[in-house]
Amino acid sequence: MDKDGSARSLSKNIEPVRGFSGTEHRLPPWLFQHRDLVYALDNAKIIKREELANTINFLHFMDGYALVHLSHSTFNESILVRAHPEPCLGEKVTCRWSEEYPSELDLESYQFMHLIIDDGKSMILVPGLLEEMNKKEIAVRLPDISYATGQRSMRRYICRDIDVELIQGPFTAKGELLDFNSNGFRTKVRPESYCSFNWLNADALVTVAFRKNNKILFSGACRCIRQQGSHEIREIVLAPTQKRIDLFKKRLIRNPRQRLTPSPTIIFKHPFLNKQIQREVLNISTSGFSLYEKAEESVLLPGMIIPELTIDFAGSLEMRCTAEVIYCSKAKENEISCGLSILDMDIEAYTRLTHILSNALEPHTFISSQVDMEALWEFFFDTGFIYPTKYRLIQSHREDFKETYRKLYQESPEIARHFTYQKNGHIYGHISMVRAYERAWMIHHHAAKAVDNKRSGFIVLKQIMFYLNDMYRLPSAKMDYVICYFRPENRFPNIVFGGFARYLKNPRGCSMDLFSYLPYTSLSIGTKLEKEWSLEECSAMDLWDLNRFYRYCSGGLLLDALGLDREVLDDEPLVELYSRLGFVRKWNAYSLKHKGQLNAVLIVNQSNLGLNLSELLNGIKVLVTKQDDMPWNVLSTAIAQLMGVYHTDRVPLMLYPSEYVKAQRVPCEKHYQLWILNVQQGNEYIEYMQRKFRISYH
Repeated sequence: MDKDGSARSLSKNIEPVRGFSGTEHRLPPWLFQHRDLVYALDNAKIIKREELANTINFLHFMDGYALVHLSHSTFNESILVRAHPEPCLGEKVTCRWSEEYPSELDLESYQFMHLIIDDGKSMILVPGLLEEMNKKEIAVRLPDISYATGQRSMRRYICRDIDVELIQGPFTAKGELLDFNSNGFRTKVRPESYCSFNWLNADALVTVAFRKNNKILFSGACRCIRQQGSHEIREIVLAPTQKRIDLFKKRLIRNPRQRLTPSPTIIFKHPFLNKQIQREVLNISTSGFSLYEKAEESVLLPGMIIPELTIDFAGSLEMRCTAEVIYCSKAKENEISCGLSILDMDIEAYTRLTHILSNALEPHTFISSQVDMEALWEFFFDTGFIYPTKYRLIQSHREDFKETYRKLYQESPEIARHFTYQKNGHIYGHISMVRAYERAWMIHHHAAKAVDNKRSGFIVLKQIMFYLNDMYRLPSAKMDYVICYFRPENRFPNIVFGGFARYLKNPRGCSMDLFSYLPYTSLSIGTKLEKEWSLEECSAMDLWDLNRFYRYCSGGLLLDALGLDREVLDDEPLVELYSRLGFVRKWNAYSLKHKGQLNAVLIVNQSNLGLNLSELLNGIKVLVTKQDDMPWNVLSTAIAQLMGVYHTDRVPLMLYPSEYVKAQRVPCEKHYQLWILNVQQGNEYIEYMQRKFRISYH
């Protein structure tokens, strides 16, 4: 006989007892038909009474149950009834009938045969002596030895409070998950009122979903192994068919998986079992990790979602995430290799994880760690990042700048990240990013100086690419677009960013728009617009007109990144998030119209001074939709009417298209390219960087 054949046969040959009406008791006793199990004890494991008492007490401690095997004195029929054991001192055990015990059962017609305990690995038959049996309980004197029969190759786990849904074409059934192991699971379901079990094709695949508190814990195609029951309710045993889940689009370049010493540990409450599981991680990356499980104790299943999982580093650092099991495969004779993908993780935890992994590859790289502020400012001036013209813009507000940067670099709020290459407290490379709009992050403040013949500018650029390569997949990151401003004459960013846009040749994947920049001095404040001109908040129709103009003129991603016409569905809008963290960030769009027709849209951006050192998030962006009918003096007057929200003498203006500035002979100081990347093209960008600059990610 197969070593686990007895246990499988026992499960297969127990059926609910039903009344003449065909209705079912809530949880009735089962018919016990596998009588060979009682006699096939030659190869059974001997369980001594002391060991059995410990098993019974554990069962009591965990609120478990035993099965009482009773035989009818007349009909030669056996049944199994659930009973909950009381604490056991070793001599005897008393078991209370479960709540589902059918009170109308005539116990006087039955003879006690055995207690049966399922410990997940085997069925323990206890041939005890009956001392008392009544409507409330049964008392049994324990024998010197009992028998563990039907050893399973894989432990089976009892489940509670997991909702199950089975779907196959028009057939739908709902119920509960009874037990599971990594090979399959047993469910108890009823068909929906509009369908029947007759619609279920047991030879075809069934889509199965597990839920708890309306959260999906598993979804996948399964085979029906067996089923039993009536037309109203059935137990169905199912086995999942997918060995691997293709969760995301395959990428040519992935962040490297690393073996760390000491190895981190994952700790989670199993979503089906509601018990804590702990496993040692084999290797880990920013996208997921792998581990080994003992085959007989395996609790992971491809497609299973773990809502709360902790990655623990030596008990001193923890990171929480949501994960999904993407594969389970046999690795060695008694081991199963499992891979898990990180579905979501808050930005703080993701930053700590990325810091550990990138620092293991390059020991002098740091992500959002505390920075010596004097060393940072010295670095910005020393590298020429803050040049005289830029310093003139900020010098009168330098204390506000210092305070903003202290909060950004020492409190590390989730709205900003910074990346540095440093040795012994000296900074040699720096790049940072800030969440500029609801779904767009802005890369800025890239500066570097040479050290030990290393290209520190490329090192920090590689850091941020490493960081973004998996960050964008996390819902918590709120990232659909990455934006960056650069001067066209600046060779390095023109190759690094502009080169990819020109290579891709798809403005919906990566776009560039040229803006003219000039600092506005508010000379027209107090001047009113001429008749037939109006300035008001943008309406939905105004934004529709703007979209039509921009699609024709550019076809890029600017309006997508700004999200002006997008309803904010987040629990905490960006304006409120900044406010909670002690920062300012807001933007509003205004339409400038002539005779009711849209001529320009003015986007008023506000932020803390120094959030961006060029103040590109603290100025007015002007999009001229009708260049031939937009006199500069009228536009200048409209701009002046919006200046009241600023508290500086000079406010940056960014005008688009740049041809308008030339045509109107507006005194432009410089130009900026606004580069925007759709993060769905992120891996292509990393491939481009690897080919162009031989930047390795391993």
